[in-house]
Formats: sequence, C-alpha cells, structure tokens
Amino acid sequence: MKLVTNTQITVDGVMQANGGNNPVFDPGFDRGGWALPLGDEESTGYIGEFYQRADAFLFGRRTYELFAGYWGGVRKDDVDDPFVSSLNSRPKFVASNTITDPQWAETTVLSGDLETAIRELKAKPGGELQVHGSGQLIRWLLEHELVDEMTLIVFPVIVGAGTRLFPDAGRDVALELVESRTFPTGITVKTYRPDGRPQHA
Repeated sequence: MKLVTNTQITVDGVMQANGGNNPVFDPGFDRGGWALPLGDEESTGYIGEFYQRADAFLFGRRTYELFAGYWGGVRKDDVDDPFVSSLNSRPKFVASNTITDPQWAETTVLSGDLETAIRELKAKPGGELQVHGSGQLIRWLLEHELVDEMTLIVFPVIVGAGTRLFPDAGRDVALELVESRTFPTGITVKTYRPDGRPQHA
C-alpha cells in the first residue's frame, strides 16, 4: 500500500483544532474551528472523496481517540456521510504504547517496533494507507522516510498560535509537486512526493 498523508493546515502551518475548540484535546487553545467557515461544497466533496479512496487508515493516538469518539461514536449512524462510511468500514491502525483495548471496530494497535510494523503494512497489496491529522506521527514518518505522498490542504487564514505540522528544527526533505488545485473560497490543495534530500545553494 502507498502511505499517503492528508493534513488541513493554515497559511502559518497550524494544524491544531481545525474543526473546533475541544477542551479535552486542546486545553487552553481558543482559536479552533478555523477550517469550518472557509469550507465549501467543492472542497468538502474533495476531502470526502479522499477518505473514500483509502484501503486502510493509520492514526496517532490523539487523533485516533478524537476520531473514534466522533466519527466512530457520535456520528456513526450517519452512514450516508463519506467520512462515516469510510472510517467505519476500513481497517484502522493506531500507533500507541498506551492503548491496549481499542473500542472502535476493526482497529489494530501498533506498538513496539513501529517502523517494522508500518513497512509490513506498506508491503501488503492495496491502494492507500491514509494518515489524517496525527501531526506527531507524520513528523516521525517523514524522519523515517515512510511517506509516499503528502497532501496539504491549506486554508487562507493565519491563526497565529497553535501546534504546527512541521517543527522549528528537523530534517530537510525535497518535494516533487504531484497535484495542485484551488477551491472557490481560496483553499488550496498541494500534493507532494518526497524526493530525498534537497540541494542547497
């Protein structure tokens, strides 16, 4: 399977709390929900189709717990929703050393040697192993050269605070642009393929 990441971020790189403030997952952060006012039918449809392409999902612990409670809990009966239908019908994998009894159906916990486990998943036949949210996991996957494609959905807003996708210091990665598109409200999508280390002048 091809490992593909999909991240909604702001122009200043913030990925935290795109869907709203959550005092449990984001205590003290009051700038959540920055994605919702900018969404339109076209961009929402694109994101929904992205989820539908997945053969399986891979999550970090925090994103898994958030998604399990919402898409696998509060919204699980909304079977016509593309997010609900895809997330509740595909295998899910969560990278965690603390979750021992996942409650969301079709979930496998990956603990211990995570790199080997993910390489084994990638070696299986299939289309896409998708990672949504899960910023800490994405940074780790990039460090270990496990990402095949990275999709950034950039919302035209500067939040000015919050957790950013990329750290202040980290390894450098060259990127090849695979796809680019723009939606009516100014949301842009850039899909990149990691291409080794960049050259520096």
